[in-house]
Amino acid sequence: MSKVSSIAFIGLGNMGGPMAVNLAGAGFEVRAFDLSEDARKTAQNGGCRASLSLAEAVNGADAVVTMLPAGKHVQAVYGGEDGVFAHAKEGALFCDSSTIDVPTAREVAKQAASRGFAMVDCPVSGGVAAAEAGSLTFMVGGTDKDFARAEPVLEPMAKAVIHAGDAGAGQAAKICNNMLLGISMIGTCEAFVLAEKLGLDPQRFFDIAAKASGQNWSLTSYCPVPGPVAAAPSNRDYQPGFATAMMLKDLRLAQQAAQTSGANTPLGAQAQELYARFDENGGHDMDFSGIVRMLRGEFSD
Repeated sequence: MSKVSSIAFIGLGNMGGPMAVNLAGAGFEVRAFDLSEDARKTAQNGGCRASLSLAEAVNGADAVVTMLPAGKHVQAVYGGEDGVFAHAKEGALFCDSSTIDVPTAREVAKQAASRGFAMVDCPVSGGVAAAEAGSLTFMVGGTDKDFARAEPVLEPMAKAVIHAGDAGAGQAAKICNNMLLGISMIGTCEAFVLAEKLGLDPQRFFDIAAKASGQNWSLTSYCPVPGPVAAAPSNRDYQPGFATAMMLKDLRLAQQAAQTSGANTPLGAQAQELYARFDENGGHDMDFSGIVRMLRGEFSD
């Protein structure tokens, strides 16, 4: 098992860009590619080598890391006629950090294995701030052997790299986690709205709930009202962060998985419905914690 020294990073958006820069900062040779010239330039300014094509980035690289919008993009980037499979060197390692559906993750991993490549699905939690700080949590699906190869590649971008199980398990963990996050954020926002209506000072309510049985991450680390948590998007007029559009995407993936697996997730379904309303009525590019504004009645159908 050869040591990874060169990495092709495909997909340099709000998450992928800073992730690539953190890999470069850790001493890897990072060949960065994105369809956006501005994204390539930003990565280059951060220490990456900008590539003008996927083939240029992937040729000869020890590993390929991808951060793409959806399953169809992952399938195209890896398996397309001019994709990663066509240009990667023998035995290369693939790490897909996109958040996609479990069946697609398993199918692409199966295709990679049939061609002699190692592959893990490794979606992340933490949002843009954690991507920039190198403090993401990676949920990794793949064999023990492939996880062992991927871990040193992921660590410079992470506060935690956790092996969730076989191929697709990383995606399963991600959509379950984010369904829980979406539900807990709505509950936290409802509690603040009710507290305000009952005349409770938001800071006083925060101080009490943070030390009582209602304590949760959405409250204490990402408080949806301005004031109590300085780093929360609520103190930046709900600039993401983690955009509503991304939360809605993950909730839809969770509901698709629930339907195909026969899981009963009524709160997950309700969370999807509420975030769809928020998305359609002005919240699309706002941080997902901004749904507190819709619950206050600031947005209407």
